[in-house]
Amino acid sequence: MLRIHFTDADLARVQLAREPDPIWETLLALHQLTAPPSKLPVYAPWRSAARARLAEERLTGAVRMLSTLAPASASYWPDFLTPDASADGLESALDALRATPVRRVHKEIGRLARTHPLPRWAHELARGERHPMEEVTTAFRLVHRTIVRPGWSGTAMTTEADRSLRTRVLLDRGVDGLLNSLRPLMDWRPPVLHVRYPEDRDLHLGGRGIRLIPSHFCWGTPIGLADPALPQVLAYPVDHPPSWAPAVSRDRLPEALASLLGRTRARMLTALSTTATTGEASQRLGISPSSASEHIGVLREANLAHSRRIGTHVLHSLTPLGAALLRGELPARTAADGAGTRPPAPPAPTGGTRPTMPTASPPHR
Repeated sequence: MLRIHFTDADLARVQLAREPDPIWETLLALHQLTAPPSKLPVYAPWRSAARARLAEERLTGAVRMLSTLAPASASYWPDFLTPDASADGLESALDALRATPVRRVHKEIGRLARTHPLPRWAHELARGERHPMEEVTTAFRLVHRTIVRPGWSGTAMTTEADRSLRTRVLLDRGVDGLLNSLRPLMDWRPPVLHVRYPEDRDLHLGGRGIRLIPSHFCWGTPIGLADPALPQVLAYPVDHPPSWAPAVSRDRLPEALASLLGRTRARMLTALSTTATTGEASQRLGISPSSASEHIGVLREANLAHSRRIGTHVLHSLTPLGAALLRGELPARTAADGAGTRPPAPPAPTGGTRPTMPTASPPHR
């Protein structure tokens, strides 16, 4: 159990990530590549496509490099791999990664080396040599581009649905309600948040607050940082139905979209641009709650709306796909891309002996 202790100052500094975190999603996606399909069927179609893309792009070296530094089987991996700057996008995170002080890299890789044998290039990285660090940042960019970015709209859909619900709870019930809404993964017993965790420890925020990161590829239990002195974050799993899987969505979407045709459902799409309960949506449209529930159900089947029970209420909101349909256009770029046109990716990194690919169990730090 991880016990996170809040002061009044910490409660005033609780943040909810405004978009999927590209660094966390990249590392956690790698961990899902070897998870048994029978255990995590929601990722099965993505996993097959991701493996094929990695093979086509010949990125075995990049995958091995990141998996060496952040193995899924490890109870620890270096915190410098997930810099706080990733809240501002992939390129900001990679800039922060390059700027990591050598002393910190040496310390954190040394801790990993005590439980996992590391190749020569990892020890060179720990000594502050620049070439291995450039290879690591290149590996992040290439792996993210290949296995995370192609499905970024799906990742955004599941995390934004969670974020919309948490935001609604925050508006209605404050930070206390927000933290209470994280059950059963976490149990808020003021002033301590009890997080389901394999490691038993206490974390005192000391007025710094914490950034909560809804994560598409996180599974089972939340993941935090190992070093209590760093700005604290907590990545946690979001609910996403099996219909997230691209193959399933393609099979269902044509029929579901055909059911959407009609004035009332178009108005319901507009009504859910702001998170609402069924009763609130029915009042906005002037229809009965049962009729509102039926129309919301059709939108949900088409992956245009998302519903989640929080306490005694079921809250409904648009997915990014629903919001794009309402606007009549797709976003010009994704949050993963950063501004402007991305430069051509450099060659895939090489070096060192081959590490073991990650196992199915998610890490806890």
